[in-house]
Amino acid sequence: MTSGGSAAGQSSGVAPDVTTVREIVAAVPDPELPVITIADLGVLRDVSVDEDGHIDVVITPTYSGCPAMDAIRADIAERLAAHGWFDAAIRLELAPAWTTDWITPAGREALSEYGLSLPGPVSSGPVVLTLSVRCPHCGSADTHEISRFGSTACKALWTCRTCREPFDHVKAI
Repeated sequence: MTSGGSAAGQSSGVAPDVTTVREIVAAVPDPELPVITIADLGVLRDVSVDEDGHIDVVITPTYSGCPAMDAIRADIAERLAAHGWFDAAIRLELAPAWTTDWITPAGREALSEYGLSLPGPVSSGPVVLTLSVRCPHCGSADTHEISRFGSTACKALWTCRTCREPFDHVKAI
């Protein structure tokens, strides 16, 4: 998907530096979890710049029907346009599928401080049933799932029996 503009990728005709472009794109916050960037969430897969200065950004949704992807595309295009790069291809790549293992340690810390419960590493073996998760408010393991879907489809709604607080738990994918 492209976002209109110049054919050379930048109005001055100078090819942008891929490191600079990546830093700009990596800083885009997730629209549903604004405490984390798309890079720390693991949604940003790749950024490349060809010799003609054309920018190609590859993103992967947290799940195939994620409604935030349109907002993420628009935010990436807006950030690049603010630097004079108007002709960027922003593509979705569904394979391999996103996994919670792609969340960086900094991203995990930011989400935890935000009050989300996070899954451990995803096993490559059989599906494991989660009987309990730790409460991000008090740390208790005396929790239970209220709904398989929380504030977004990639989170489940849980509650703590100790502190009685509800919380979202990011589903292990």
